[in-house]
Formats: sequence, structure tokens, C-alpha cells
Amino acid sequence: MRILVVGGGAIGLLSARLLAEAGAEVCLLDQGALGGESSWAGGGIVSPLYPWRYSPAVTALAHWSQDFYPQLGEQLLRDTGVDPEVYVTGLYWLDQEPAAPLAWAAREGRPMRSVPVEAVYQAEPALAKRFSQALHMPGVANVRNPRLLKALRAALVQLPNVTLHENCAVTGFIREGTRICGVRTAAGEIRADRVVVAAGAWSGELLRSLDIALPVEPVKGQMILYKCAEDFLTSIVLTDGRYAIPRRDGHVLIGSTREHVGFDKVPTEEALASLKASAVELLPALAEAEVVKHWAGLRPGSPGGLPFIGAVPGYEGLWLNCGHYRNGLVLAPASCRLLADMLLGREPIIDPSPYAPAGRLG
Repeated sequence: MRILVVGGGAIGLLSARLLAEAGAEVCLLDQGALGGESSWAGGGIVSPLYPWRYSPAVTALAHWSQDFYPQLGEQLLRDTGVDPEVYVTGLYWLDQEPAAPLAWAAREGRPMRSVPVEAVYQAEPALAKRFSQALHMPGVANVRNPRLLKALRAALVQLPNVTLHENCAVTGFIREGTRICGVRTAAGEIRADRVVVAAGAWSGELLRSLDIALPVEPVKGQMILYKCAEDFLTSIVLTDGRYAIPRRDGHVLIGSTREHVGFDKVPTEEALASLKASAVELLPALAEAEVVKHWAGLRPGSPGGLPFIGAVPGYEGLWLNCGHYRNGLVLAPASCRLLADMLLGREPIIDPSPYAPAGRLG
């Protein structure tokens, strides 16, 4: 079977890897560099920011992926020599009302608990001394997303049944009757038995040419990066929708904004000022630190953050794996495994029905 994957972010790269490892001939293409969009720009927390606010369907994907990430990191390091740095730090929610989160954790069997704020200050002395309560979940990891993308690309390069096309934008689909047989690009036609759209925020734009109304739209997010001492911050901390993420080498990410401005991904001075203010409110010592980098990316916004995974009815051969909104990296392992299971006729890891495109497209 020849499968064409459109979109080279984490979802597309991992989908291609799983399909190729199962024996399919895979062609992966992207309009730019592989891994150059949202997957690169995100923070890499391997958990939804507020997991209790999501549907059970999102939770099912998140739990499977969280449990699998350490294994994925080890596999990629072994196979490619590139360490994605799956870094288990735990996560503190500060000044978060505890009732709903704790009820969710008890229901889902996740190890969340209230902790005295004094204990948080002892563990994280750099934190501002302005918080009154805290929730903690151990075991939450973050992944160094640029390294993850580099490792996934390196893994694909090693596979003889994978072809990569970068800077290769899709201009249309090849349609024969009700069947989608490939895509058209500036470099020519690329045909396949199955076409998987995993193009993130651009997925809706691509499908519009088929008169398919996919409710996925770009949502801009901006972040900043500081370089600190390696022990400056040891856990992810989150309050009022803003977070600080420590990397192993002392880099600390602060994010993020949420802006509905179409496909504009230019970093702005307004966002920079807002992120700096949030950084200092969380970690006062950052007032004297230099911003190493400031960037923006486009999340694939979808209703309820529920991705579209599965075959598109009425368009034989067309499949989707897109619309993960803020949780593309979080949900990638489970989403891509589920896609591969369904596409290859295997028993799916979880019930696929909540993610089916049927009944959710215009």
C-alpha cells in the first residue's frame, strides 16, 4: 500500500513512521521544512494545561500518550542518536481552585494532590511568594520538541520505504469519481492509495478545494525563552493560563498567548511585553534575565480541541489526523497509533468513534 501523508509536523512525522514500520510505502510532504511550524513552536508539555476541562475522548488520547512518551524517547534515541529529552519534572498549578481538578484526578486515577504552598516554595525557591494554594501532579514530563522533530525526521530517513518532500506545497487533490488518488503540487502529481491530511492549521484550507468544511482554524501562540542556571526551576509551573517550563540545560520557556489573527505568525512587541510581565510575576529573578528568543506559531484550533482521526465519508482514500489545537505534541503518539491501526485494519488502541470525521464536517 502506498500512503501519502500531507504535513510534516509531529503528527505527520509520527504517522509516517508508524505506517512505514508496518510495511507501507510512505511519501511525506510539507509546504515548508519538516517540523517547521506548530510542532516546533510549542512548549512541549506532555499534558493538557488543564486536563480536567477536556472531554473523555481527549483524555483517553492524552493518557495513552503520556504513558508512552518515555518509551518513545528511548526508541528514538536508540534508533537515531538524537535525544528528544523527555524530561519528567512534575507540574504545579498555583492558585487553582482544587475541587474540579481533584475530582477529575480521582475519577481518572491520576496522582494529583493539594500541597502546602510552603512546600512548593521550598522545592522551587525562585517562585514569587504571592501564591496561597497549589496542586501537584508528579510524573508530568516535557519534551524538547525541536529535538523530537529532528529525531523523527532522522528515523524516517533511515527507512527505505519512505520518501520525503520538503518545500512542496499541495495545490489540489487528484480525484477520480469518489476516490482521492493523490495530490497536485508545483513539482507535479503524487499518487497514492491513501492520502492522510495532517497539515495542522492549514488542514481546513487544503480540504476547502474538495468542498469539505473542516472546522480547523489557526490560533496564534507566542512564547519567549530565557537561559538560567540549570537548577533555577525544576518543575513546570502554571497559573492564570501562563506557564514556565524548565529544560534540562537551564532554559526556561514562558508561554503563551492565544490570538485569532488568521495565518499571521509574526511575533509582536505587545505579546513580548505581556509574556515578560507574566515571567516576572511567576519568577521575579527573570526581570534581570535576557530573553534569548521570542517566536510565534499557529495552533490548529478545533471545537473542544477534539482531533479528527479517520476516513472522510464520501471521499474514498482520504483520511484525516488533524485539529489537535493546543495538544498536538501531547496527543501525537496515541493519535498516530490510532490512525495507523484503523488505516491498516488492526484492532485500535482505543475506541475510534469520538474522533471520526463522519458527522463533524460541513
